[in-house]
Amino acid sequence: MSEKDTISIQLVREALLQSCAPGAATDEVLNKVGIDPALLESSTVRVPATAYARLWRLLARRRDDEFFGMDPRKLKSGSLAFLCRCSMVQPSLAAGLTSGLGFLSLMLEHLPAQLVRQQSLAEIVLLEDDQDPRRAFTYFTYWMIVHGVACWLAGRRIPILAIELRCPAPDFCDDYQVMFSENLRFDRPRTRMIFSADCLDLPIKRSAEELKRFLAHAPANILVKYRDPESLASRIKQDLRHLPAEQWPETESLAQRLCMSASTLRRRLAEEGQTYQGLKDSVRKELAIVWLAEPSISFAEIATRLGFADASSFYKAFRKWSGSNPGHYRSLILNEAS
Repeated sequence: MSEKDTISIQLVREALLQSCAPGAATDEVLNKVGIDPALLESSTVRVPATAYARLWRLLARRRDDEFFGMDPRKLKSGSLAFLCRCSMVQPSLAAGLTSGLGFLSLMLEHLPAQLVRQQSLAEIVLLEDDQDPRRAFTYFTYWMIVHGVACWLAGRRIPILAIELRCPAPDFCDDYQVMFSENLRFDRPRTRMIFSADCLDLPIKRSAEELKRFLAHAPANILVKYRDPESLASRIKQDLRHLPAEQWPETESLAQRLCMSASTLRRRLAEEGQTYQGLKDSVRKELAIVWLAEPSISFAEIATRLGFADASSFYKAFRKWSGSNPGHYRSLILNEAS
């Protein structure tokens, strides 16, 4: 089976943990959605995203809870539909998110949330008052719902700059990084998602018919496609991450290393929806976000590491990538923003 459109079996185990009794009950549920129960013994196997979506819907119906029983209050069946309806009538994504987060804060006891706009950056913060953090799967399920609905409302994918979580890093993070962001930070003081504030001004123009189609395919349509680690683009990005920027090859040299012509390289990347320049920019952005979270690394040093002529060039590029300047992003990520 292709790696694309698949979900790790580890997320299947997480979904079953609080929502289905082990043993015969688990076997029955998995068989109904087309997942072999024997696969639970593996740590590497993947299942179709459509099967995972069927599991989600079946467990939600059986428990009357669309949140896998992970909060004292049930997110009763129909909550996702109501969340979309109350959000889609708002004029902008900012208003839609505020409305949707208000609804989820009423429904879920442990996960009240707030949308905060700080200049060029925005964040959704979970206002938890519990001493102990939730499971990573709990947080990521919440983010999957909120981010998936936000993308549908806006009619485009909302790029996530970072997600911080109060919980420790789980044993498995690969799918979470694909679904949300490479920049996941654990054991943080609070749980939040950070993205460009420009997105908040996007208008919402959704019809009842579009809502019907969206709900008919949910949650499969908000599970981000798994990126094949063996794809050419993934291999090139992995190589770039392990080289200083000044040693990144030009297109011709890279093609020679890969034993193909430059035109073949461009064609194969195009087939994956990528360009070499886009891959380099993507890796630069990933590295910049990681280094900006380290206060000991100056902007000038980051610019040099990324291969920019000076800090000014880095500033311009980072604003283009994220909609924010590096200083503001660093102040926010370090909890220093006012």
